[in-house]
Amino acid sequence: MRRKETGLVYGEVYLKHETGHRHPEKPQRLTAIIENLEAAELLDRLFLIKPAAAERSALELCHTATYIDEFKSAVEHSDPFLHTPECILSPATFAVALCAVGGVLKGIDKVIEGTVRNCFCAVRPPGHHAESYRAMGFCFFNNVAIAARYLQQQHGIERILIVDWDVHHGNGTQYMFDKDPTIYFVSFHQDPSFCYPGTGKDSETGYGQGKGFTRNFPMPVGAGEEEYVKVLERLEQEMEKFRPQFVLISAGFDAHEADPLAHLKLTTEGYGELTRRIKSIAESCAEGRLVSVLEGGYNLQALAESVEKHIRVLME
Repeated sequence: MRRKETGLVYGEVYLKHETGHRHPEKPQRLTAIIENLEAAELLDRLFLIKPAAAERSALELCHTATYIDEFKSAVEHSDPFLHTPECILSPATFAVALCAVGGVLKGIDKVIEGTVRNCFCAVRPPGHHAESYRAMGFCFFNNVAIAARYLQQQHGIERILIVDWDVHHGNGTQYMFDKDPTIYFVSFHQDPSFCYPGTGKDSETGYGQGKGFTRNFPMPVGAGEEEYVKVLERLEQEMEKFRPQFVLISAGFDAHEADPLAHLKLTTEGYGELTRRIKSIAESCAEGRLVSVLEGGYNLQALAESVEKHIRVLME
């Protein structure tokens, strides 16, 4: 039997973080993805990786002990939200967030050990807005940031590229690494003057030893595949110098032209091209080692179809 080249992290535990029917970040996002993969006859062609809760030591790679305790306590005391009203809490939210982190780490382990070549993590809640000490933007633990530190601490990977193509700037991830020359953080997002959280100007390039290892590419309203490809061509040249040993993607699909929360014009095919180009960086620099982690995407059909295209390219 031919080895399954691409892994899929998923478990029904991710549906237990309840946000209410009117909240954009809802369980139906994942059921739409999984049902579409099944209908497309892709599900059986993927190596299913079942999540497990992350250890506290993994969380503390990026989050303060005070924040972790505050999050846990808020859930135990049935608080309606954490820090900001969009970060809604339900009885299972803390446990589900642990499994979001843990699922990504299991995906990384499978790629490192060679069980799969790359992996897509269909997890929630998302993570890239979460800062070391606070929740924001639907995010509680920063899944991708923890993954990067885990790669360094547990697997000895020195240089990591993080590409965040969510339509909203990955402020949490940027702030955790903006002084670190071993993590090259790249964010493509809608112009912060018109889009949450208002950070991510092109002048934000890092500090101290990390200067030049943060790159923000604000996209003007209405930008689509052509504008993204021009930037990606520059990134490909820069990666010839940085030579990442592992590639992580904060894969938000809310820059899609059908998404209700922003005003960019990427198409499903455009996400395929983004995937192909980032994958080519992984192939040329990092032995193909790539883990992609779901962030945003709030039109269910556009999300499901874009994830399908993303996975098809990962499987090529």
